[in-house]
Amino acid sequence: MERIVRISSEHPRWTALLCGVLAALGYPPLGLWPVGIAGVAGLVWLLLGAQGWREATMRGWLFGVAHFSLTNNWIATAFTHQAEMPAALGWVAVPLLSLYLAIYPALAAGVAKALARRPGALPFTLLLAAAWILGEWLRSWVFSGYAWGPLSLMLLGPYERPGIALLLPYTGTYALSGLVILLAGLALWLVATRKWLPLGGAALAAVLAMYLPQPAARPGPLALTLVQPDLRQEEMNDASKYEEQFLRLARLSRPERSFAQRLVLWPESAVPDYLEPGYPQRYYDRMTAGGDPLLSRRRIARVIGPDSLLLTGAVDLEIGEEQPGYPRALGAYNSITAIDEEGAIVGSYAKAHLVPGGEYLPMRGLLEPLGLTRLVAGTLDFIPGPGAQTVDLGAWGEAGMQICYEIVFSGETVDPANRPDYIFNPSNDGWFGFWGPPQHLAQARMRAIEEGLPVLRSTTTGISAVIDARGVVRSHIGMNRADRIDTQVPQALSATPFARLDHWLTAIWALGFFLIWLVATRRRRG
Repeated sequence: MERIVRISSEHPRWTALLCGVLAALGYPPLGLWPVGIAGVAGLVWLLLGAQGWREATMRGWLFGVAHFSLTNNWIATAFTHQAEMPAALGWVAVPLLSLYLAIYPALAAGVAKALARRPGALPFTLLLAAAWILGEWLRSWVFSGYAWGPLSLMLLGPYERPGIALLLPYTGTYALSGLVILLAGLALWLVATRKWLPLGGAALAAVLAMYLPQPAARPGPLALTLVQPDLRQEEMNDASKYEEQFLRLARLSRPERSFAQRLVLWPESAVPDYLEPGYPQRYYDRMTAGGDPLLSRRRIARVIGPDSLLLTGAVDLEIGEEQPGYPRALGAYNSITAIDEEGAIVGSYAKAHLVPGGEYLPMRGLLEPLGLTRLVAGTLDFIPGPGAQTVDLGAWGEAGMQICYEIVFSGETVDPANRPDYIFNPSNDGWFGFWGPPQHLAQARMRAIEEGLPVLRSTTTGISAVIDARGVVRSHIGMNRADRIDTQVPQALSATPFARLDHWLTAIWALGFFLIWLVATRRRRG
């Protein structure tokens, strides 16, 4: 131990990089949460030893660069599923993105060090926790936001156990990240003061909390068929395979028993046809149903059968006239369309949080001449929808809808004025390689716990899941399998404190940590 401390003291910046990697190992798919907390404890130790806020800022930034590079390595995989840019560019894009994302840990580290001139370990940890909460909240919305991979992700237990993330209704995601800092700082203090018995007790309590079982969720009355068709990314835009893809979806969607009402769920990118009427005919000519959106919807209705309603990912167009008399698509919406047993559209939702560089190219006029393009095929940029909405589906309940990456944004998944019965989260995770889908599922579980709502996740290639309102995965389909889940939609819980207070609760936690630090430091001076 003494040798490790000595080497770390001699090479603090290299150690900061190592600590960032260790913290990322606490996330899915590895889920080595004790290692993750050790990495955060190492960061706290490095910041305590930094000479001034500038050095602390640099160490926080290096921690962030390594942490986000490993956490987001799945982004590099996305570049292998397009042909417009070199696939190797993905391994440049990940560290470049991480250079930016690391600003937020750097900000937290620098602010905490600047305010705590002569910090003890525990008071400094309180201040760092408050600053970290602020940093993650800023990261979630600055420049449209990138909320993927909060520190609190390492506190989520295995599928059957919510873990310490069971606190999310009372903290929210970013305040729970502050508690990760606090746990790490406490562990560091216990080790430094050689309080081995309390350290062992704290470790045992953490293990028990991570694996605490939860009571079975009460199933609701609504029957559910959730479909994962295993549509691989390399075949997604191959028109010669559209018919086979539809038949695969149809085979997995047909009713197998009687029910009063049944909800059928298809993933994002499931339907290549335009389902909305009113577009110029040339946009329908490539469709699988004879160039008629009504025929396409009626074909779907025959598949799902009587007393069923389908929610499916689709693409809608924004039509306008740049030249008089020649209407054309000016943009597109990444949408969810609700289709009833007669083929009628009874509801829709348009994705609001679009993926920069994926669904639209920022600064297109500047970047496109440099040879850069978006990852999703096509030249039309997607247009953002209005935000979280609850869609009334009659006998099939009131549905909240979040498409793909939208589910990672804490506090932005539910319309607080019209709380839904469940959240539908269709996704195309075929882009995300090995690391991305487990992290994506984990963050959907966090939203379920935070809001007290079940999350129903249908994906193209996995991991699809039925998640109850406590974040327990009740059923799932693994990666790269075509299968279906037949179950019932779990019941929602009452609105959680976070659902009622939103990020005011986040602010209360950050202010609380700051005030405790203030009181503690004044008492020490007194």
